[in-house]
Amino acid sequence: MPDALHQLDATDLAARLRRRDFSAREVVQAHLDRIEQVNPAVNAIVTLDPEGALAAAARADERLVRGAAVPPLHGLPIAFKDTHLTRGMRTTHGSPLFADHIPDEDDLLVERLQRAGAIRLGKTNVPEFAAGSHTFNPVFGTTRNPYDTTRSAGGSSGGAAAALAAGMQPLADGSDMGGSLRNPASFCNVVGLRPTPGRVPPHPGGNLWDTLSVPGPMGRTVADTALLLSAMAGPDPRCPIGLETPGEAFRVPLDRELRGLRIAWTPDFGGRAPADPDVLTVLEPQLGVLEELGCRVDTACPDLTGADETFRTLRAHSFDLALGGLLDSDRQALKPSIVQNIEHGRRLTVSDLNTATATRSRLYLGMLDFFSRYDLLLAPVSQVTPFDAELEYPREVAGRLTHSYLDWMRSAYLVSVLGVPALSVPAGFTPGGLPVGLQFIGAPRADLAVLRAGHAYESATRHGRRRPDLPTG
Repeated sequence: MPDALHQLDATDLAARLRRRDFSAREVVQAHLDRIEQVNPAVNAIVTLDPEGALAAAARADERLVRGAAVPPLHGLPIAFKDTHLTRGMRTTHGSPLFADHIPDEDDLLVERLQRAGAIRLGKTNVPEFAAGSHTFNPVFGTTRNPYDTTRSAGGSSGGAAAALAAGMQPLADGSDMGGSLRNPASFCNVVGLRPTPGRVPPHPGGNLWDTLSVPGPMGRTVADTALLLSAMAGPDPRCPIGLETPGEAFRVPLDRELRGLRIAWTPDFGGRAPADPDVLTVLEPQLGVLEELGCRVDTACPDLTGADETFRTLRAHSFDLALGGLLDSDRQALKPSIVQNIEHGRRLTVSDLNTATATRSRLYLGMLDFFSRYDLLLAPVSQVTPFDAELEYPREVAGRLTHSYLDWMRSAYLVSVLGVPALSVPAGFTPGGLPVGLQFIGAPRADLAVLRAGHAYESATRHGRRRPDLPTG
């Protein structure tokens, strides 16, 4: 048995577990050992159940020994995002109000992944109520970037991405409203997919018709990410917007020829999301890689007029719906930015919501037209590289001052209102060793095409193979 089971890709690990090259108990113990070694420096996993994980692994080994069929994630350990309900294990949402909250049910996503054979390790850190793309909260503190522990790991799935990059888990779940899967993936040199809304049904949820926030997968490779998506995706009657495609549709080979693919590249979304020079210095040479793979690459961007205002309106409305009751009962326990978001939602008028709804519909139809001419849109995932972890958010982007914790996230959240899948793939490093991700954006429901393009690019570049050098012990 190799000494570094925690370094294996999830797809390789899953195949070798089924072949009984090693046991689920050995795999889980290897990851528990890794958590003990490196989590103190990173603070990614905030709740841990070693005994429960090893007991579940023992049951998984017994099923395999009996000759029973095993599911696709058999024996793979995972720590769930601390906004996803886990029955019998605390789910804090990063808030003191829920610091001791132990749910009596699992989120549908958690239920599906465990049914698919995943072994629950614990929970990963989040910003308070997943608000913002930098992971810190008053319950557990700050999650740090494995490539430079003075820097942010992103968020809101920052604990998930950091644990994945540091080898503490082979797969990670998350959710994405304004970039919460993509930004931390970019910051931590892993892969994160924002699926088409409805691809992964959220349950339970307050607003069953919400398409702004979506659950989704992360992995160290695109193939690992697709494997996890295959266990997450598929319809559920409690999700009225759920897509009918079964999850198994994503458990297929991703290899494909990219020759002839029509690609649009936008460095700044038509001037709406300028990126720092150190981001573009890494990303712009990647266009040559795609041209060498046979793609035609043009500089082009769909018309995103009104996308910024639409996202902020719909987001504020969703915060009031989800957290307005807490503002009334426990205002002092909420961080100021969340109070501001809820109050923004309460100031919205019917006219504001009508305008946002009409604009979003226009944007969606515009994207359909754009993707009749292009197969993919490429863009920066984040406008900045991982910033100082002691800051709430970067104070300047591309020479412009920021005024809120949303201002630096436009290159991710402008995509969120479009109803399309978007994939963050490792694209290289700055001279200082900070990761940068490239965003692959596809037509509505073209999740598999986006994964295949990302896989081809990843195979050609192998940027994701560079792992962080963390102190152990």
